[in-house]
Formats: sequence, structure tokens, C-alpha cells
Amino acid sequence: MIQTITHKEKLIALIIHSSYNKPGVNFLTPSCFSQQLAFIKHPAGHLIEAHKHRLVCREVFYTQEVLIIKKGKLKVDLYDDDNNYLESQIIAAGDVILLAAGGHGFKVLEELEMVEVKQGPFVGDDKIRFEGVIDKVANLV
Repeated sequence: MIQTITHKEKLIALIIHSSYNKPGVNFLTPSCFSQQLAFIKHPAGHLIEAHKHRLVCREVFYTQEVLIIKKGKLKVDLYDDDNNYLESQIIAAGDVILLAAGGHGFKVLEELEMVEVKQGPFVGDDKIRFEGVIDKVANLV
């Protein structure tokens, strides 16, 4: 299952739940995104031709993150571009989330192991911190 969270027609987050298993190569992000996310499923014996990628200069103006949950549960609080709380989602082992726009905060619900992927190179502290929603106010507490 693919779940999208939008606000004012802007993609805030995209969740690939562990139950999603569509065959083939399925790009889930628009080609204009600086972070491309695809789900790929092939049968045993399928050949992906050897290849490498050309050196291409790209400009990145907004950091998008991908979190891959290996173990545990994580509550993700989502905010719009003006730091207004939108909603919370719980993601668990096997789930993947693309944080595409707006803000986000997290609460670890069960011991967590995750992998984070985002653009580089690291240029220092690019985070704008703000007061997030209190757990009692957020749904999915």
C-alpha cells in the first residue's frame, strides 16, 4: 500500500508500507523531485544490465529525506511549510517514508533501527527548529 499525505496540493510525505509489492520498476516520485524513490520487484533470474551513471551537475534547494524502518515503530508528526501541525502517522518495520516538504518531528514508540537517506554533501546545520505538537494533541499518540 502507498499512502500520500498532501496539503494544499503539495506532497508532504509518501509512505510505502511493507505490504506494497507491485511487480516491476515503480517510480513513486515526480521526475522534478530532487530525491527519486522507486519500489522495484523482480523474479529470481531477472537481469538488470550492468551500468553506471554519468556525472551530472544538479542543484538541490530543499532537502528531502527517506527513512527506511528496519525495526520498531516511529510516530511521525507532519507539518506544513508554516509549521502548522497536519497529522501524525505511525510507521513500522518494513515501511519507508519520503519526507518531501513541510516539517516533521518524531517519537520512537518501540526500539528503533532505521536508515536515513538524504541529499549531500552536508553543508552544516540546515535545520530550522520550531515548537512541535504536544503528544496529547497529535493523533495516533
